[in-house]
Amino acid sequence: MEEQKEENEKVNLDEILQNEIGQIGWFQLRLVLLAGVVVIFIGWGTSEYLFTAARIPTRCYIPECEGQDARQFSPPWILNAVPASGSSFDSCRRFYPINSSNSMTEDCPNEKFNRQRIVNCEEYVYENTNTAVYDFSLACDEWRRTLIGSARTLGTLASLPITGFVSDRFGRRFAIVLSGFNAAWLGLIRYWSYTYVGFVMSEFAESMFGSGGFSSSYILIMEMTGPKYRVMAGAILNTFFAVGQMTTGLLAWAIPDWRNLTLALYVPQFLIIVYIWVIPESVRWNISKGRYRDAENLLKEAARVNKKKLSDKSLHALRHRADEEKKSKESQEEESLIEAWLPMLVFNNKAILLRTIVSPVWWITLTFVYYGLSINSVNMVGNRYLNFILVSAVEIPGYWTAVFLLGKIGRKPVLIGAYWMCALCQIAYIFVPHGFTNVALAIYVIGKYSISLVITSLYVYTAELYPTKYRHRLFAFSSMIGRIGSVLAPLTPAFGEAVWVNLPFTMFAGFAMLSGFLVFITPETLGTKLPDTMEEASNIGVKKT
Repeated sequence: MEEQKEENEKVNLDEILQNEIGQIGWFQLRLVLLAGVVVIFIGWGTSEYLFTAARIPTRCYIPECEGQDARQFSPPWILNAVPASGSSFDSCRRFYPINSSNSMTEDCPNEKFNRQRIVNCEEYVYENTNTAVYDFSLACDEWRRTLIGSARTLGTLASLPITGFVSDRFGRRFAIVLSGFNAAWLGLIRYWSYTYVGFVMSEFAESMFGSGGFSSSYILIMEMTGPKYRVMAGAILNTFFAVGQMTTGLLAWAIPDWRNLTLALYVPQFLIIVYIWVIPESVRWNISKGRYRDAENLLKEAARVNKKKLSDKSLHALRHRADEEKKSKESQEEESLIEAWLPMLVFNNKAILLRTIVSPVWWITLTFVYYGLSINSVNMVGNRYLNFILVSAVEIPGYWTAVFLLGKIGRKPVLIGAYWMCALCQIAYIFVPHGFTNVALAIYVIGKYSISLVITSLYVYTAELYPTKYRHRLFAFSSMIGRIGSVLAPLTPAFGEAVWVNLPFTMFAGFAMLSGFLVFITPETLGTKLPDTMEEASNIGVKKT
């Protein structure tokens, strides 16, 4: 009897995945592919505003020289009326007219203007009407234009607790389908937006109620994959996200009109409805809700697809283990009522306190630089679509380089090297001489590759620094604070326009350099056991005498 009890205690889902079903097989690969489609759709939604609300070249309307109906964007006389700017002309200012009678002349000589006095435009001429900038008269209003991106990232921040509640209460599958359906219809109604406020509200609402599919898919994959392949599975999902961004760039290139692009991106997302029948629920979620029959049937299906044999003995032991853990959890919840408050535990442990101070800085840097480089790529010299596609594509080797290096040289060398290489790329980009477009793009792409290395590495490293009992909450704290970076990143083009064109890249370099230094003060976790208690966590890296 005692022997049977001990055997039951040893059996958990990870044991079954490792020894009977297979840590990764056709069942898990099929699940990853289904989740990958969801992540591609999320990649579309995350990056669409970079094109639907992209800058349009503009100039001042010159009533002294052109009529309301016949406007040529770059007429021969333009530099008589508008100051030069680099190899082109100013987008937002003009020379003050001398003759207030506004008598129109076709040649528009410079004698009609006071070239010593420059004023802001009163009305604009747009090179094209492809984006919402034209519809909502956002020319030279960079703050209102970039606020669209910040509204979207604020919605993503607000979605985290909503998605967490839905996923834990109703299941991972339901959360994926609900988020996907919300993204589809809330994104689609933007096609009928005819006001700036309505456009911004639809971006926020879509993100708030429709961006939770990534986290739900990620959790589902992690819960159904063996421990050995979880980092790899996470890298696969990140790869699908990069593919989503790349295909957004391709679609925007093919369909430049923002309303038609909106249709192309969101109508296909209604396919997510069929997932209610084709994607399985998480075994772990079924067990946590006492749905043992559903969990057992799913495990049998996984074993069948993977061509493995699952014993009834293991299923019985798993159910027994789940019952024991449920009772243990109830006991722990009672104990937690008299346990010290988590912030007090953190403040009383200097090592853990230090980590909770520095890890949010790593996450702020990650989101700020990652999204900032994606956003600013469409404003670089050259083809905005091709630039964005290249900057998105280079994320893929970044993810997989991290997977390879993390187990070879350790977590800290990878993070320090990636942060600092990214910082050096930002500094080099600032000093690239004008006209060296390909050199600038190459440096920019290497910078994005570097910050992509950080993404995979930081997820693994942050989780390994905290004890099991508090890991989720402390990890979530760092991640939530890190969202500050993603909210500020869309505003960086406006910072550059208002202060200095290279200010965003100076900020990226500063944050990346600082974060690299901060990694030095935390311990290496490669080869260490995941800590279960505060004491074990604080002793990581401490040499035993």
